[in-house]
Amino acid sequence: MKLTLNRNAFIQELQKVQRAIATKTTINILTGVKIDLTNQGLTLTGSNAEISIESFLSVEDENAQMNIERTGSVVLQARFFSEIIRRLPEEHFTLEVLEQNQVKITSGKAYFTVNGLDSDNYPHLPIIDTPNQIQIPIQVLNKLISETVFSVSQHESRPILTGVHFVLSNEVLLAVATDSHRLSQRKIPLADTAEQFDIVIPGKSLIELSRSLSDEEGDVSIRMMDNQVLFEIEGMKFYSRLLEGAYPDTNRLIPTSFNTTIEFEGKAFLAAIDRASLLSHEGRNNIVRLHIADDGVILYGNSPEIGKVEESLNYNQVSGEPLDISFNPDYMKAALRAFGDTTIKIQFISAIRPFILEPSEGQGEFVQLITPVRTN
Repeated sequence: MKLTLNRNAFIQELQKVQRAIATKTTINILTGVKIDLTNQGLTLTGSNAEISIESFLSVEDENAQMNIERTGSVVLQARFFSEIIRRLPEEHFTLEVLEQNQVKITSGKAYFTVNGLDSDNYPHLPIIDTPNQIQIPIQVLNKLISETVFSVSQHESRPILTGVHFVLSNEVLLAVATDSHRLSQRKIPLADTAEQFDIVIPGKSLIELSRSLSDEEGDVSIRMMDNQVLFEIEGMKFYSRLLEGAYPDTNRLIPTSFNTTIEFEGKAFLAAIDRASLLSHEGRNNIVRLHIADDGVILYGNSPEIGKVEESLNYNQVSGEPLDISFNPDYMKAALRAFGDTTIKIQFISAIRPFILEPSEGQGEFVQLITPVRTN
């Protein structure tokens, strides 16, 4: 194997697959990047127990400026290899596999020889040969992930809750995440698809997928088999394992009747919660309290060690019964950030029942649920 190519074009592809490469793993070869050169171009692969990413750089890509002398493949220790490539002095470099999987890297007057591994020992990627697939605009998928993934559980005691539940049925894609203290649910229409599925994708996989997709234009193709899902765009394949088990029935958790409703401008309310949490974070209990009554709406934050904060809030409208309710401000801030710059309607049943947030113009397409904190 021997080729010469543009260093910056190569680094861009290497960065994509490095998201899947673990720095520490019991399978030593998975700390490496697999490099496979054919006459069509260069394929890079990175993998760990959760995800695998495959990136392809075509010989026809003008930015690659690729000159192929001999095809072949090898696995190189990803961290050191990446640092070497970044520090090479010239715009182009040459990669050549010698005997015993030794690899020579040259650029200008710089010359490296590094030890590689036999690519035949690298685990094969899953074969997902089902023709069934759905297409989603990349930007829509990224938004769907950002609106839900922060609510997955960070604890492995209930592994199924560390993922986002995706259900496609009747041309509607539903995404739900919950850690049992809060819940994020988003629905988007997917016209002209007869596909149906019910899967749970690990939250960590979705975060890396979103980073890999960035804000590119175009569509992402989604295909799946028993325990794997494949997201594919031009030049990149992203595989993730699926979580096994039945996701809890979250439909029953979202209330439909309420006793108190208030409407805020999302950004202004977020800023107020942020100020109140400055003190609540210093206390043993990270709690803020919202007081809703005829004489106004007040937000309280308190730390016995530091002091307290009290702020009278502006709101658009309020209706229903007076209420005093306490909650985790970090949950509220995460929910409000997911809505962005819009008007938010918050609906309560009582001080001890979960409450929901949704856009004022929403019809149930995007709902956040937060469980209050009981205080004496």
